[in-house]
Amino acid sequence: MNYKKNSNATELHYLLALLEIDNLIFSSGQKLLKMFPNIADLFSASINDLVKLGLSPDEMAKLKNPDWCVVDQNLRWAEKSDNHIISISDPSYPQLLKEIPNPPLLLFVTGDLQLLKSPQIAVVGSRNPTPVGLEIAFDFAKELAQAGLAITSGFATGIDAASHKGAIAGLGKTIAVMGTGLNQIYPSHHKNLAQKIIDAGGILLSEFPLNAKGKTWHFPLRNRIISGLSIGTLVVEATIRSGSLITARLANEQGRDVFAIPGSIYNPLARGCHCLICQGAKLVEQPADILVEFKELAELVQPQVFYEKNPKEKNKLDRQHQKLLDCVGFETTTVDTLAARTGLSVQIISTMLLELELCGFIKTTASGYVRC
Repeated sequence: MNYKKNSNATELHYLLALLEIDNLIFSSGQKLLKMFPNIADLFSASINDLVKLGLSPDEMAKLKNPDWCVVDQNLRWAEKSDNHIISISDPSYPQLLKEIPNPPLLLFVTGDLQLLKSPQIAVVGSRNPTPVGLEIAFDFAKELAQAGLAITSGFATGIDAASHKGAIAGLGKTIAVMGTGLNQIYPSHHKNLAQKIIDAGGILLSEFPLNAKGKTWHFPLRNRIISGLSIGTLVVEATIRSGSLITARLANEQGRDVFAIPGSIYNPLARGCHCLICQGAKLVEQPADILVEFKELAELVQPQVFYEKNPKEKNKLDRQHQKLLDCVGFETTTVDTLAARTGLSVQIISTMLLELELCGFIKTTASGYVRC
């Protein structure tokens, strides 16, 4: 139930108390709720019954002496404007999320609850993407948001942040699913981004206690929420061991569509996407490739050659500059690589690269150059 709507929030009180018993709600919450449909009965169960459940002495002691002060603090937080705590039985709880195998029993939300009922697309990827990857995530999120989809991501540095920013730039809305409590913005340099998400009508969401700091196991766990809220998941850049592939796997297990953007075979951040494509994910090159999978959305965006949105007039380049430009990849290309490909000296290449950059054909990165 939603505490802001019903002051007689017995179930919510007990679920919040359960949340404070170490990680019991995450490890055994669904099991306990099935055994005790009235969750209050769990707290009044005998010691013998609790032993049979496999609970530790510490867990049993906390069940018998719940920290009601912390529960009251949570409920007072929910009294503030735009703050909500919803349980799995609340009408505001997202239906798609409720359908996954292990839905969270509680959600802490800051922002407009109605957004949770909107169709969402998850956009995820590397925390250390290439400049091209950042651009793709931003551009896809922007156009998908303009088509009416909410953009859901994990609030991490890299692709996640670019996705949130793209949605806002498209005058759309975005949902940040956090691996910390909502009182602990992580990473800390995203505090301004968090405020921009709220100001744009978006949502900050977490299943963790309000003051919980990020733990290693939090982030893979929250991935099921990112995919569970969404009708599909788009992976932009990811290594083979990326957490984004966990999100994609969960999306597939949840019966949702998985999309992946291909890249250069020399780019390690493309290998995760290539792996997904080999496993059946849809290869996408433009936002329309995603929208066409959803009939009710397909007509909202006209198909276009997305990667040629800013075509350059190649005939303005002389032969030597064009030759150099052709040797610059959409992945980072070093000066030494360009020297080997063109046979030109580093000095000449450096001068020509500056001219190409000033004309908008390439961009400088920390380790080289990429095509625009």
